[in-house]
Amino acid sequence: MDQKLWKKCVEFHGHECPGLAIGFRASEIAVEKMGLNFSFDEELVCVTENDACGVDAVQLITGCTLGKGNLIYRDTGKMAFTFFDRGKNNSIRLVLKEFKDEMSREERQRYILEEPADKVFSIKKPNFEVPKKAKIFNTIFCENCGEGAPEHKIRLSNSKKLCLDCAGEYSRGW
Repeated sequence: MDQKLWKKCVEFHGHECPGLAIGFRASEIAVEKMGLNFSFDEELVCVTENDACGVDAVQLITGCTLGKGNLIYRDTGKMAFTFFDRGKNNSIRLVLKEFKDEMSREERQRYILEEPADKVFSIKKPNFEVPKKAKIFNTIFCENCGEGAPEHKIRLSNSKKLCLDCAGEYSRGW
């Protein structure tokens, strides 16, 4: 385990916790098994299936971020991270395994960081394809509030271009 990198992740996240350790370890395993380098654009993609603490470590270690479009949030709630290397056409999916024993917070964190990779994670091929590269959309200004939104997030309502906030949700009551 790279102690210096762990300390940087803790500093970025704000505190040590088992959740941060999950993302840290998943990222370290992906880097090691796939020979990854820090992603300066979209050459590396991470699909995270949770929005928990570990995502902070993924960003710091891999360079995958929401802003660059190479960190994609797929809301399944699973402690799963899928990494794709576009250049090498390589990928890996890491899913946290169930903990067998009761552990304190500190014991759980140590277990995640120190046990063999295949004891902590199921390591497999992804069950979905690499996402497309991020697309840049034109900005459309809402005719109600005046705020700009990308064109794919604009709705037409009574011939007016409205942002999602102003358009409201449509429901038939069930």
